[in-house]
Amino acid sequence: MSAGLIPATILTGFLGSGKTTLLKRVLSEAHGMKIAVIENEFGEENIDNDILVAETQEQIIQLNNGCVCCSIREDLRSTLSDLAEKRRKGELNFDRVVIETTGMADPGPVAQTFFMDDEIAESYLLDSILTLVDAKHAEGQLNDRLEARRQVGFADQIFISKAELVAADAVAALSHRLKHMNPRAPQQQVHFGEVPLAKVFDLRGFNLNATLEIDPDFLAEAGHEHHGHDHDHDHGPDCDHPHHHVHDDDVKSFVFRADKPFNPARLEDFLGGVVQVYGPKMLRYKGVLWMKGSDRKVIFQGVHQLMGSDLGPKWQAGEAKGSKMVFIGIDLPRSLLLQGLEGCLA
Repeated sequence: MSAGLIPATILTGFLGSGKTTLLKRVLSEAHGMKIAVIENEFGEENIDNDILVAETQEQIIQLNNGCVCCSIREDLRSTLSDLAEKRRKGELNFDRVVIETTGMADPGPVAQTFFMDDEIAESYLLDSILTLVDAKHAEGQLNDRLEARRQVGFADQIFISKAELVAADAVAALSHRLKHMNPRAPQQQVHFGEVPLAKVFDLRGFNLNATLEIDPDFLAEAGHEHHGHDHDHDHGPDCDHPHHHVHDDDVKSFVFRADKPFNPARLEDFLGGVVQVYGPKMLRYKGVLWMKGSDRKVIFQGVHQLMGSDLGPKWQAGEAKGSKMVFIGIDLPRSLLLQGLEGCLA
């Protein structure tokens, strides 16, 4: 975690999926963490009535377990900037921020705030996007609502709630469907009240360097190699039950791998063009790239139109060099992207 940056977690999920239960727990339990919760206040299930004194003009309320709760009255950017300033001045003490998006919201613009604005980027680190999926209603929500599918596509971690209300094979089918839409995000069934907060925070899902250190599997989806020729298989891991795929969801993921280096200028031009045309449909994309002329890995990621890259660790002596990129989006032109990327290799 970079020195001094405040980790931020975005919590998303449809109404009834358990976000409020989780937040209440965060805001009332003696967990020893000082957390600032930012609420988009037009949620139908507002938490303040239960734990907070709602009749206050204050935007920021200190709770007795050291947490802070505030509702967004203007935009997210100014709320974050306000919190960071109060923290610097010592008026507020908190270790991390959790932002709850409303049930219908697209988490994209919230995530983009952390990339777009220098002041925010200098104060906060986007730790991860958590998506809650209600096992009982997910099927209908995913079928009917693009927002629900987008929330799955954005997730760094998926929590499946209310699994105990549904037959085991239905939960398995749901889990399979979610994995198909977003193979990157680990899934966990939760009964809120019991999920350890360690599983919720410091996932560093957005911080790809850390992901590679903790999770070698991110770069090793067993058995699904895409070396130039095999471009017709876009299932997530463990897709050996084709009969489950009654749902051809529009949110899908695919992986590009190459064992030749990229030509940096060509890649930049190509991705720049792709993002201009398809940005709104590109939910998350990440990669570890082998660039010609660089002795270090390049770590690349983006949300919608915003793309960023960083130098990662050096390639080790004897390490097999290569690139791997994961794209998650809505109806993206897969073969066009894969061919285009191939054309950018040196």
